[in-house]
Amino acid sequence: MKVVQENTLGFPSSSGQGFNGYFSTERNWKFRKSDLIDARGRRLFETTALACGVDAYPFQIPLEAMTGPEVQADGHTMLMLSSYDYLGLIGDPRITSAAVEAVKNFGTGTGGARLLTGTTNQHQLMEQELADFKGTEAAITFSSGYLANVGVIGALFGAADRVVMDALCHRSLTDACRFAGVQLQRFRHNDVESLRHEIKHGPPANRTLIVTEGVFSMDGDICRLPEILEVRKEFGCFLLIDDAHATGVLGAHGRGVDEYYGVPATEVDIWTGSLAKAIPSTGGFAAVSRELAIFLQHAASPYIFSAALNPASVAAIREGLAILAREPERVVKIAENAEFLRRGLRELGYNTGLSETAVIPVILDDEATTGLFARRLRDYGVLAAPVLFPAVAQDSPRLRLCVTAAHTRSHLEFALDVFEKMARN
Repeated sequence: MKVVQENTLGFPSSSGQGFNGYFSTERNWKFRKSDLIDARGRRLFETTALACGVDAYPFQIPLEAMTGPEVQADGHTMLMLSSYDYLGLIGDPRITSAAVEAVKNFGTGTGGARLLTGTTNQHQLMEQELADFKGTEAAITFSSGYLANVGVIGALFGAADRVVMDALCHRSLTDACRFAGVQLQRFRHNDVESLRHEIKHGPPANRTLIVTEGVFSMDGDICRLPEILEVRKEFGCFLLIDDAHATGVLGAHGRGVDEYYGVPATEVDIWTGSLAKAIPSTGGFAAVSRELAIFLQHAASPYIFSAALNPASVAAIREGLAILAREPERVVKIAENAEFLRRGLRELGYNTGLSETAVIPVILDDEATTGLFARRLRDYGVLAAPVLFPAVAQDSPRLRLCVTAAHTRSHLEFALDVFEKMARN
């Protein structure tokens, strides 16, 4: 592991420099209810000013070169422990070559939205390959995973319907429900009896959609898919699973939570996910029936009104899927690395919550401790992202660690050595 050695004086930090000195002088924010930024802005600005004042603003750290298991930031090398690059494919020369060739042949953009002039034959080939990967009849892609959720729920459901959603689902799914104007109920996290209760005792609705995630993005645990499928059949509901953090990670071939449990993908009505995590590109997808894909092409607002995925992204998706098919050992490596790091952290006394996948939270006492902990890790040469309210509950701030297939055993041993020093100090 050739990252820097411990620097007891602390490395200089780019923390907060993106604000161009805005927080360098004392300010008095009013944020009245009649202002453009109302009272909700006060906590954000005050906490950001405090963090910048002690050189511990933990977000938007500008990387100086390509991401990977090791990155360049603030003028030195650091171990990256919060990248979504689960398969370790960012920078793979095969993907880079495919993206460059796509730019040569198709340019840097398509000049239109997908429904109009933005579709190329490469988009169509990519979507069929995605469908084959997920085991569905068809797939449709969007500019991001966030927009995939907004587009699908917004196109299919409305005020006469309801969504019953796991309490820990991603913000994109709750925003999608707001966009659709659908009734929203929450069931306790991964609690099938709570799901049954909500379906039985909720308000009347035309249709009911159950929504959950394959792997939960903040806790790293896996949904109880077989039991949820029983509830779906029992009550005649529809089911959407956001498999963003399971795609490329779960199952022998990385196909997701359905492969992990040995469940046919067609048992789920709608699969959504990201193409910017294990698949090293941009975009999001919905893997669905042929009929539903045709409907979404003509009814999902982000598909109709947003620019198409650029050719380089499409090529990276196609090559990423091809590499995953040829090299499933990458999926095995993710699981081995995650188990090694998680076990080591627990032996050091850290609370890793519900984690059983490549997402490993380190849950700390409070937000100040979490922010300062992340800053101190950077002095040891480790980059780990803190996650604070409202992304998680106020009493559950954490570092969110992500392991990848590109991490070596020496990377992870180095990380555990740093966390041991932090525990002592």
